[in-house]
Amino acid sequence: MSSFDQLKRLYSYSQDLKSEIIWATLYSILNKIFDLAPPILIGMAVDIVVKKEESYLSQYGLHEVMDQLYVLAFLTFLVWAFESLFEFLFKVKWRNIAQSMQHLLRIDGHRHLQTLDLKFFEDKSSGNLISVLNDDVNQLERFLDGGANSLIQVTTTVITVGTIFIYKSPMVAIFSFLPVPLILLGSFYYQKMIQPRYRDVRDQAGLLSSLLNNSILGMLTIKSYTAEASQQSRLEAQSLSYSAANSKAIKLSSSFSPLIRMVVLMGFLFTLVLGGYYTTTGALEVGSYSVLVFMTQRLLWPLTGLGETFDLFQRAMGSTQRIFDLMDTPVEIKGGDSKKDINIDQMDMSFNDVSFQYEKSDGLILDNISFSISSGQTVGLVGPTGSGKSSLVKLLLRFYEFQKGEILLGEQSIRDWDFGLLRKSFSYVGQDVYLFNGTVADNILFGSEEGSMDDVIAAAKKAWAHDFIEELPHGYQTLIGERGQKLSGGQKQRLSLARAILKNAPIFIFDEATSAVDNETEAAIQKSLEELTKTKTAIIIAHRLSTVVNADKILVLNRGQIVEQGTHHELLENKGVYSSLWQVQTGSH
Repeated sequence: MSSFDQLKRLYSYSQDLKSEIIWATLYSILNKIFDLAPPILIGMAVDIVVKKEESYLSQYGLHEVMDQLYVLAFLTFLVWAFESLFEFLFKVKWRNIAQSMQHLLRIDGHRHLQTLDLKFFEDKSSGNLISVLNDDVNQLERFLDGGANSLIQVTTTVITVGTIFIYKSPMVAIFSFLPVPLILLGSFYYQKMIQPRYRDVRDQAGLLSSLLNNSILGMLTIKSYTAEASQQSRLEAQSLSYSAANSKAIKLSSSFSPLIRMVVLMGFLFTLVLGGYYTTTGALEVGSYSVLVFMTQRLLWPLTGLGETFDLFQRAMGSTQRIFDLMDTPVEIKGGDSKKDINIDQMDMSFNDVSFQYEKSDGLILDNISFSISSGQTVGLVGPTGSGKSSLVKLLLRFYEFQKGEILLGEQSIRDWDFGLLRKSFSYVGQDVYLFNGTVADNILFGSEEGSMDDVIAAAKKAWAHDFIEELPHGYQTLIGERGQKLSGGQKQRLSLARAILKNAPIFIFDEATSAVDNETEAAIQKSLEELTKTKTAIIIAHRLSTVVNADKILVLNRGQIVEQGTHHELLENKGVYSSLWQVQTGSH
């Protein structure tokens, strides 16, 4: 996407800010017009002291020199006052626009991110995504904060100064503005050259952010393996790559302003020499010559600063490209539009000849799976690691798309269900517990923000978590740190269970919820499961078979297929895979 296309998209994206942008542009133009007025006033002052009673102001009845100077002083006061006023106004407007734009982009980017499939997150690093939503959005904010105003004011300067030059001396104007086309052509060429370099800078920044993120989150692992030196080496290598990418961009961007300055100097010399010649011959008045000389200098500095502005612009465009690339990432799994007011509590579930694989190049994770779960039934899923147990649940929640068969909730395909309605029907407790940086109460309330403190405490008691929470320094208001790092594994698992209980969905899913906890926590969770499964449909994925002993039905998976099913006692009598697993775990023969 070219810079022009990105600007068009940004403008169409900011329709709600259209009036604000118009006002900000107007304030920028007016500020620059008043900023260019002092050279004219200086020319008038020269005209007064040279021509006295015959000066320009004498045409308006001001024949005394001092009267003319008083009027000129008053005009100078007004010009400076209005210039200051419009500077204040355009800065406030552009900065507010920058804040609003970065807010919209960050929120919309995050909103789209939440619609993407889990497969997308498996292929992307969290650090790089954070870099896009934070650093890249902030880079665009920096351009809108100052760069947009600079471009508008440079354009205003060229038009205003050009008009004054043509009015004062068309011939001097022609020669003085000869370098302008060269400047514009050079600027476009510069943009073409610098754009890929800044895109590389942003990509390297994303990789660096990803590595830093991994280092911080993986600090426990780094320390336990005494890998500080090797991790530091990786960081140094990536930081050097980022610096190298920046150096390439800096070398090109730093050369722009000096070259432009030399080109603009040509225009200044034409004004100085040619304007001076016309003044000595009487074709140009001294006051007008002063105006042209000062105006040329006013033109010089904005144009020499054009390189810095374009530098900021291209950094912003490199970042904008990454933002739009994220927003343009297609959603592969789409929800249906069914939002019928139906009683999911009374619905059966069924898998009919379902086959699934993560990638086309991979083998089948699930191979023609068929089974049903009646409403209110507790079903256990057991089997060796990699047999497809968790994949079944991920398909049910539509985190992934199955390639063959059908999954029905009631008599309707889950593909027809609205995502929100479908996923609100499930309370999920997984093996990998994620707790957010906040209080204990905040984490239990997550997803059920309308709940009261009494509801939180009731859910914690059902999850056998209330006692240990009460012993924390601030009880339910204790901050638990990022990912709940201040809590033990068992405590985190019980908070996750309390969160699912508070959600109170009609269907509960427990995915290896007791596989990595101590015996005390397992016993507490087991008691909670016994109570919950009396009134709910439950799917329990278990590594420890003791968790599913009381299930109404147990499905035994192996290599993506159901090899056995029945109750605990029926499966023991079959002397099959389940019986073998039970003997291994209990030590019986």
